[in-house]
Amino acid sequence: MQKTSSLLSICLFLLVGVAQAQITDDRSLLAPGATVELLGDGYKFTEGPTPDKNGNVYFTDQPNNTILRWDAASGEISTFAALSGRSNGLYFDKKGNLVACADMDNQMWSFSMDGQQKVLIENYDNKLLNGPNDLWIDAKGGIYFTDPLYPRDYWARDKAMQQDGQHVYYLSPGKKTLKRVDETLKQPNGIVGTPDGKNLYVADIGDRKTYRYDIQKDGTLTNRTLFTAMGSDGMTIDSQGNIYLTGKGVTIFDKTGAEIGKIPIDEGWTANVCFGGKDRKTLFITAMDAVYGVKMNVAGAK
Repeated sequence: MQKTSSLLSICLFLLVGVAQAQITDDRSLLAPGATVELLGDGYKFTEGPTPDKNGNVYFTDQPNNTILRWDAASGEISTFAALSGRSNGLYFDKKGNLVACADMDNQMWSFSMDGQQKVLIENYDNKLLNGPNDLWIDAKGGIYFTDPLYPRDYWARDKAMQQDGQHVYYLSPGKKTLKRVDETLKQPNGIVGTPDGKNLYVADIGDRKTYRYDIQKDGTLTNRTLFTAMGSDGMTIDSQGNIYLTGKGVTIFDKTGAEIGKIPIDEGWTANVCFGGKDRKTLFITAMDAVYGVKMNVAGAK
């Protein structure tokens, strides 16, 4: 059965206890008549969506060890990498390489467009990372990533904490230095920065909070402030500066941290989200064994 539902249907279902998708202020972010559409299913657990420069979206099926590609023109989904290092979060660098949180051996990988991979990060302080989860790359090429601990059945190594906590890291441009930029979070997960490089958002899913930081010239973070009392698995940002958090569907916040909308997804968990499509106005959503799309009036931030 196709998992497609219109906003009109969602509104009707509200009468029997199903959440309504709506924007709760006067800004219309959803396209008129927007529909939550099933783009693909039959996976095991989808994660890590990110668009390339043409709006094609790459995402992972981590338990099946694959990276897949949704074509923005045809809507077809194909396999990009059949052996992905159990990749989770993904992001494109400025050279067009796909950088991945490769959870198999707790590393960061980079894939060229012909599918060849190389290891960017193997450890920190001569110890394995816990398991890189999500990342964001700044305009200079520096990589911010979160390193929570989620023990995996496929790990051959000890499943205990490898570092002295679950932290946020920064790999400097040119991959010269790897340093911790926040060592105080309980379980950091989703992460995204603003296009101007001034602010970074990090979700502490273990503490049910999302924080905003000021980014300094050397990549360090200052002035951590509470953005919202909600954690998130993944997140994205649109061209207006609104932040999209995931978990039970997608919850949208404006840049002040005020909640302005919800998009319910008929799945047990919504893992991650990004903007894709040729105009970057399709909200691409990974949730359990499927991927969904919603047409928006606003484009994703570049």
